[in-house]
Amino acid sequence: MAVNNEKVFSGLVYLPKGRADDTVIEGCIVLEGGAFRGVYGEGVLDALMEAGINMQTTIGTSAGALNGMNYVSGQIGRSARINLEYRHDSRYVGRQALIHNGGVVGFDFALQQDLEDNPFDMERFMDPRRRFIAVVTNIATGKAEYMEKGKVDNILKAIQASASMPIFSRAVEIDGQYYLDGGCADKIAFQWALDQGFKKIVVVKTQPDDYRKPPMSEKEKKAFNTVFRNHPQFCDVFAKSNDLYNEQCDEIARQHRRKNLFAIAPSEYIPVSRLEKDMEKLGRLYYLGYHDGRKIIPALKQYLEID
Repeated sequence: MAVNNEKVFSGLVYLPKGRADDTVIEGCIVLEGGAFRGVYGEGVLDALMEAGINMQTTIGTSAGALNGMNYVSGQIGRSARINLEYRHDSRYVGRQALIHNGGVVGFDFALQQDLEDNPFDMERFMDPRRRFIAVVTNIATGKAEYMEKGKVDNILKAIQASASMPIFSRAVEIDGQYYLDGGCADKIAFQWALDQGFKKIVVVKTQPDDYRKPPMSEKEKKAFNTVFRNHPQFCDVFAKSNDLYNEQCDEIARQHRRKNLFAIAPSEYIPVSRLEKDMEKLGRLYYLGYHDGRKIIPALKQYLEID
C-alpha cells in the first residue's frame, strides 16, 4: 500500500481545541511513550480533559512526557496539532532538527513556548497544584530517574531527555549527568505510582492489551553496544528492555483486574512506525485514542469515584 505523503493530516482543522477546566482529581496518570505511537495517548488525554478529568499527578515516559506537559497545561489538542501539522517540518523531524539538536527530533522547536498559533501555557504548567514527572534513563548507571517539575532546574530539559531516542539523538546533559529515553529503563512507570502510594492510578498505554514485544535480536544488541560501548550498564538494561516491557504489561493487566489501577489501551491495532510519515494513519490513531477515551469515561469516573 502506498504511503500517503501529504504534509499534514487532512482533518487538522477539525481537531478539538480548548482549555481544560481547573478541576484537579486526586491520583496519578501514567503515560506510555512509543515515539509517534504516542499520538494515541494524545487522543485519550484530549477526551479526558474535555470530561474534566485532570489528574493531580502526571508521569510520562518519552512521547508520554511530551504529551503529559500539554495535559498538565490544560491545552486540549495542542499535542496532536504539533504532530499532525509539523511531522514533515524539518525543524521538528529531519535535517534542521539534526543541525540544531543533534538528533532526529527538534526539541527546540517542539518545546518552544511561542509555537506559531499554539503557544505553550508555561504559567499553568508550572502551577504547583499539579505534579509532573518525566522519566529519563541515566546512561552511566542504566537506571531510570524520575525528574519532577519544581524539583529540577529545567523540567523542559528533562522532557527532552525523556524523549531522546538512543542512536537517533545525542544524550542530554543535566547537572553533569547524561540522559536518554526513559523508555530504555522504564517504559510504563506504573510501579513508581504504586510505590508512591497513590490510591487511584490511570495508565494510558499506546499498544493494545495483548501486544508483547519480540525478543531483541542479537543484531540490535550489537549495534547498540557499538554506539554505547563506554556505557556497559546502559547496554545491559537496553538488552533487557523488551522483556521488562512484557513483564510490565502482564503486571498492568493483573493490577487492572484487581482494580488497583485503571488501564486504557488501543481497542484495535493500527500499525504505526516510530517515525511514521503517513499523516492519515497518524490521524486515525489519534481519533482511535480520542474515541476510546470518550467510551471509557463512565467506567473511569466510577473507578475514580467522581460524578
